[in-house]
Amino acid sequence: MVKLNKIYTRTGDDGTTGLVDGSRCPKHAARMEAIGAVDEANSAIGMAVVALAGSDHAAALTRIQNDLFDLGADLATPGADFAPSEMVLRVVQGQVDWLETAIDALNAGIPPLTSFILPGGSESAARTHIARATVRRAERAMTALAAVEPVNPAALAYINRLSDHLFVLARAINAAGDGDVLWVPGQNR
Repeated sequence: MVKLNKIYTRTGDDGTTGLVDGSRCPKHAARMEAIGAVDEANSAIGMAVVALAGSDHAAALTRIQNDLFDLGADLATPGADFAPSEMVLRVVQGQVDWLETAIDALNAGIPPLTSFILPGGSESAARTHIARATVRRAERAMTALAAVEPVNPAALAYINRLSDHLFVLARAINAAGDGDVLWVPGQNR
């Protein structure tokens, strides 16, 4: 159980931050960049949740936000042992599988793509597209980290699937409302 009575600790005033294993790393390290990018993605998803308040989509995104906290904890735990335990939180294949099932269910109800689409349509779809693009940035930060330090393969799969989920979700939102905005190549030449 997390209990925070005091928000500031002053321990990071030297430009470092604490990790789950008790070690410290620079706030500009690749690990912290990945953790920060996941936090930004979670915040962007929160904006989509607000736009979809009360819907099944909002409930699914809130579940995903919780998973992103798990992902942040995973990234904050250095090392190459990716087995979860009572003391170590790791993203697991079941979380990836849930996303894949959700993608398939959403995709079944929308027509196939006939063109690339522009991020937009309804406000809630546009916010979902912003979240998707932010998740892609988090994925880039995570793969940059994975190039220099071990990263849980399930965590990498999760972030990759999540951007796919958000893309299909935005299309599903638009299918029920304003419709996708199609890209017209060379339209303004």
